[in-house]
Amino acid sequence: MFKNLKSDLPASIVVFFVALPLCLGIALASGAPLFSGLIAGIVGGIVVGSLSGSSIGVSGPAAGLAAIVLAAITSLGYENFLVAVVIGGAIQLLFGVLRLGIIGYFFPSSVIKGMLTGIGIIIILKEIPYFFGMDKDPQGDFAFLQVDGKNTITELLNALNALISGNVNVGATVIALVSLGILILWANVLSKKGRFFQLVQGPLVAVIVGILFYVFTKGSTLNLSADHLVAVPVPDGFNDFLGQFSFPNFAVLGKVEIWVTGFTIALVASLETLLCVEATDKLDPHKNVTPTNRELLAQGTGNVISGLIGGLPITQVIVRSSANIQSGGQTKLSAIIHGFFLLTSVILIPRLLNMIPLSVLAAVLFIVGYKLAKPSTFKQMFSLGWKQWLPFMVTILGIVFSDLLKGIGLGLAVGIIIILIKSYQNSHFLHKEGEDIDDGKIKMTLAEEVTFFNKGAILKELDRVPHDSLLELDVRKTRYLDNDIIEILEDFSFKAKERNITIHLIHESGAIENPESFIDFFKLRPKIS
Repeated sequence: MFKNLKSDLPASIVVFFVALPLCLGIALASGAPLFSGLIAGIVGGIVVGSLSGSSIGVSGPAAGLAAIVLAAITSLGYENFLVAVVIGGAIQLLFGVLRLGIIGYFFPSSVIKGMLTGIGIIIILKEIPYFFGMDKDPQGDFAFLQVDGKNTITELLNALNALISGNVNVGATVIALVSLGILILWANVLSKKGRFFQLVQGPLVAVIVGILFYVFTKGSTLNLSADHLVAVPVPDGFNDFLGQFSFPNFAVLGKVEIWVTGFTIALVASLETLLCVEATDKLDPHKNVTPTNRELLAQGTGNVISGLIGGLPITQVIVRSSANIQSGGQTKLSAIIHGFFLLTSVILIPRLLNMIPLSVLAAVLFIVGYKLAKPSTFKQMFSLGWKQWLPFMVTILGIVFSDLLKGIGLGLAVGIIIILIKSYQNSHFLHKEGEDIDDGKIKMTLAEEVTFFNKGAILKELDRVPHDSLLELDVRKTRYLDNDIIEILEDFSFKAKERNITIHLIHESGAIENPESFIDFFKLRPKIS
């Protein structure tokens, strides 16, 4: 694992700078103490990173759970909520033992790509106000409807009006543009010039430049106020640091609402993790496959520990994972090191961290978002046809205008509808023998698998078979025939006699003319029925 340290260490620094404001912002959006987000980030990096089988996945507090957490804390109280987090982790351990990690593989590729693209767009949209130093809402608030009652569109309109009127924070905008220039120059030019520029990553340079900008512009027109800087809790001493931890109140363990909240956390966190695992595996340049059951066990362990010491629920998260991949992370060491960076920074250098401009971090996330939502991805999906394009776009729009899980659910629903339509269309092949020969011979070939979804299409075609004709029914390729279809064929055999239709049933062993019972025939062929 340590042989890739030269790649993992720079990547862990980038992930650290991406994770830090997100941990704080998600805690704020969840109505939890700011320190609880940092605890979740530390546990997600060190504990989950060590136990996970993912080479490039990074775990921490998830924006997708913010609404659930906010409602739970409001109704239960924070110490009681922590009991639900511990229960949720224990249920995830049970999911892992029961080998339920396979669920993530039932989501179509178009939906997964739509999820990645949608998250990339959300990142860019949410960071625009921070880039210009205008929005004071919590970092990491990815919901379309925000905590302050506004939404993504109104925030963007406010940003546009501010840009037109020149009512932006000049200092934040200047350092954001400088940082964006550094990142683009570093990635496209300097990284190819020598080993030094490969070891020292552009985001680290941008952050250092941002701190120096804040220090040297104090008192000037470019001065940045505290509202435009990272806000890490600063303890007065060791006892004050320990006082930031909260502990669960297990006296409420018998309450039904605690268990309901715990199961909800486990279900949503597991689903979000499995989807992110699927997505990060697709982004992984080495195409490693993450063992999903082991991932559930790792996440469950992390949530139990996080809940016991006052942290938020944890999932694998695509923003940090994609930042890790794009920064050259090779093994899970980068995720583990980023956790140690979070731990040591909040203990040793919280005041230094509080000098980092949020607009610099917005520039870093701009690059991450663009790489997830490249225009080439839209072009590629469009070229694959409407069956891929439609669920892809529905997923994106659902994520942007609602939230992550609803967007994925909508994309999956569209994908299922498309499958049903194609199954309806492809259940059989029916044609008349010889376009110019009017001998009344019609051939129907059934597909390899025919289910009750195909009832309507087959029934419609059988009803259209004309009187006084010959129907050849070919089931030689059929490996599964639903009982509903067998019943339709059974009913049609009676109608055929009235309409003077002769049926030739062609099977792997020969042919039968006007079989007395389709039900009895297929009972003798278990490989079909």
